[in-house]
Amino acid sequence: MQLNEFMHKNYPNLELRPPLFYSWDIGIRFELGVEWKRDYDYPNNPYILRCYKRAITLFESVHSPTEDIFVVIDVNDFVKGKNLKHQLKNFRLYVKKPLLFSLKYQELPYIFPEDDEEGTYKTHRFTLKCKTSDFKYVSLLKAICNQDMGLEPRIFHRVYFININRKTIFHVYDDRGCDLLATSSATIRDVYSRYNDWILDYDRPKIEKVFN
Repeated sequence: MQLNEFMHKNYPNLELRPPLFYSWDIGIRFELGVEWKRDYDYPNNPYILRCYKRAITLFESVHSPTEDIFVVIDVNDFVKGKNLKHQLKNFRLYVKKPLLFSLKYQELPYIFPEDDEEGTYKTHRFTLKCKTSDFKYVSLLKAICNQDMGLEPRIFHRVYFININRKTIFHVYDDRGCDLLATSSATIRDVYSRYNDWILDYDRPKIEKVFN
């Protein structure tokens, strides 16, 4: 099964673009970053360590090592493909080289058309189907959390982890938080209960309606 087939079957009419939480009925929005301070501009500061811990814990709560996943990286292209040849490095850092031969590529219209009045931008989607254990997800999650913090390594592209077995979508959008979507509330009820304190309070009323 390929990504488009999976999405059409399990998430009909859902565009794989942020903000996912507001585009699907069953989901949880978690807060990753709390108690930020202006002087937290150095590696492994208390704020970013807390972000890492929450992101990794939540990821591992819905992805066991033997499960099949899609890892999707969307690269928004503002320079007409000039940097596209460099984007494979986004996967090379996190998987063994032989897996790169299974990498799928798709050129899409720019993910945020409202910001592209002239229609000149493109989004390049790279998709890898693998086992959770094949991917260095800890390193990638840290790089995502680092993107707006001035810390290295960091990655600015949108990254989605899609669990084929559980039919969930996991998206850390930056150090502030992450979205977890499912086709059934039963699939993620345990995560909702165990990490209820991490739920973003702003969206809590909407989330409570799904699980109560």
